[in-house]
Amino acid sequence: MSLPNGVLWKDTEGNPLHAHGGGMLQENGYYYWFGENRLGRRRVSCYRSANLTDWEFRGVVLTLDSPFEEIDIRTDPQLEDKETGKGCNIERPKVIYNKLTGKYVMWMHWENGQNYSAARAAIATCDTPDGNYTYHGSFNPIGHMSRDCTLFVDDDDKAYFISAARGNADLHIYRLADDYLSIDKHVRTLWPGQYREAPTVVKKSGIYFMISSACTGWAPNQGKFAWSAGIDRDWSMLYNFGDATTFDTQPTYILPVAGQEGTEYLYISDRWNAEDYHASSYVILKLEFPDDRTVSINWQPEFQRTGEDAWQ
Repeated sequence: MSLPNGVLWKDTEGNPLHAHGGGMLQENGYYYWFGENRLGRRRVSCYRSANLTDWEFRGVVLTLDSPFEEIDIRTDPQLEDKETGKGCNIERPKVIYNKLTGKYVMWMHWENGQNYSAARAAIATCDTPDGNYTYHGSFNPIGHMSRDCTLFVDDDDKAYFISAARGNADLHIYRLADDYLSIDKHVRTLWPGQYREAPTVVKKSGIYFMISSACTGWAPNQGKFAWSAGIDRDWSMLYNFGDATTFDTQPTYILPVAGQEGTEYLYISDRWNAEDYHASSYVILKLEFPDDRTVSINWQPEFQRTGEDAWQ
């Protein structure tokens, strides 16, 4: 099975797959794909696949009508502005599992539906990966702006929230509390004033790699990567990644896939359509490691499984 890169894919029912700016979660033999869905009152969709090519629509897991429940930190409960009637925009949702609480925890970027002035993080949780999530509100982490974001869980189950701050000029790394529902500590500010967004993180052989894009709106740009020996330690300078437009993509997630011959890493990305957001498409490429401090990608017209056992 294969999927043509740069095309809006369809789910197993033949409907357009809306999971933009998304992330993936591996659970019980399935890959769950969470992403933006701005159709009507929808906000986050979930799909699942056993082979990464046939995607079953599991439902809209967050909507403007999702129930709200308070947590220990003060948040704004609104998903919809009651005065203007405008719903919020949710971007770059990511989901991780908390072993301590048994909850699936979603962090995302929240905006007011009119402009990008709010710049908040938001949280939701669920007892199952593809159920109806309970919304816990939006907030500015330790008072900072928070836009494009991602989550990363380390080998010790410590989780980190990484988001663009200070008008996108900086990237912040926050360590989360043990229940993943609040900020424990702001551990690093990366590349101040270099304006990075769309971060995603993976760990390979003890080295942390972060891929991000520049801030050029809907237009693609030169992606860059950096590495570190510890997520809360010093990071390298930024190095070019891919071609001048990163093959007309913007990163959203790096998926490790364990196979019989070792682990492969997939670069999951969006190809945005500035004229029609809902027609934006996807590109998946194999992430290569030429050495232990470098990552690269090469263009392939199709994303294709390399064998029946490769993605088990």
